[in-house]
Amino acid sequence: MAEYLLTRPVRLSLDTVAARSGLHPELIRRFVALSLVDGTTDASGRLWFAPSAVDTLARVQRLRAGLCLNYASIGLVLDLLDRIDVLEAQVRSHRRWT
Repeated sequence: MAEYLLTRPVRLSLDTVAARSGLHPELIRRFVALSLVDGTTDASGRLWFAPSAVDTLARVQRLRAGLCLNYASIGLVLDLLDRIDVLEAQVRSHRRWT
């Protein structure tokens, strides 16, 4: 059975993400270049983000301020935290079935 998307996916512009996160748009562009936050470009070259990008940017800022990590290290920490989230979800799921 075919499924059809009835609404446009929610996405935020670079300016909106900058306003919500309190960061300069150029810094956000750098974070995209460093793969600290995911962004996509449209045909005209504008950057667009998922709503979760604002939370990711807040996490980057907390790691930078709280642990004094450089941005390369923050990328590694974000990857590890994502892996921990997946493992914790697997443990919770396993507990429900046992």
